[in-house]
Amino acid sequence: MTSILSESYSHYPVMLTESIDNLNIKENGFYVDGTVGLGGHSIEILQEIKKGFLIGFDRDSNSIKIANKRLASFDNFELIHSSYTNLEETCDRLNIDGVDGILLDLGLSSFQLEDNQRGFSHRYNSSLDMRFDDKDDSLTAQEIIENSSVRDLTNIFNEFGEERNSFRIARAIKESNEEINADTLVSIISRKTAYKYRIKTYSRIFQALRIKTNNELDHLESFLNDFMNFLNPGGRIVIISYHSMEDRMVKHKFKDLKLNKELQVLSKKPFTPTDEEIFDNKRSRSAKMRVGEKIG
Repeated sequence: MTSILSESYSHYPVMLTESIDNLNIKENGFYVDGTVGLGGHSIEILQEIKKGFLIGFDRDSNSIKIANKRLASFDNFELIHSSYTNLEETCDRLNIDGVDGILLDLGLSSFQLEDNQRGFSHRYNSSLDMRFDDKDDSLTAQEIIENSSVRDLTNIFNEFGEERNSFRIARAIKESNEEINADTLVSIISRKTAYKYRIKTYSRIFQALRIKTNNELDHLESFLNDFMNFLNPGGRIVIISYHSMEDRMVKHKFKDLKLNKELQVLSKKPFTPTDEEIFDNKRSRSAKMRVGEKIG
């Protein structure tokens, strides 16, 4: 099977204008793009920081490779093939005491969803890998399914997908004699789900497996507990999430920091994409952006 992806792949960074505006970028500031993807947000940040520096992280080696090429006209950045949770180690290595802004776009990029080899999307038959970095030695989504009991799978689908038919789908998966791949998973979900709910259920189950495979909520929780240690006074934190679990985590952490008088929350309600952006990029429709500024 040949991947449909190329380095010229169309890229639509979500809430781009809102992200840049809310970072309140200083020309000589230090900034972090914790989820570089193909570099759409990073390009705009670099255009604003002629005398500053950008650190970018991504767990997907393919994204890092393409983003490095797209940003090649700039010389004041470094992209790191790693999780944004490794910010402390990177700042220490680069002798950076603090940063003036951090951006996290927690969504799965269209680039990854359209990869027909990695199992992120229910629209393509492939093995269920789902690892952001397919070169690491962590379990694939398929291996997680094989190693999980019905109860384990039910909990995964409930916790990370908020799927109402979690038990029925989990039991059907474990009772199946077919080799588990994207197509057989879709077939099982279809048999256990009413027609009008199938698309949303496909998305929830695939989402749950991806989140579990990559420990995404653990990474977010670790970051939320640490990011204030690296943010300069007056520095901004901008987080774009796509699922209620992530948004709740960000909302509650910002609230706690506000109560401790450490963070000014600049988004009383989360910012959302405009109707025009949703029309142009339907995958942005569930995005929610929360913004805070460090007090001090």
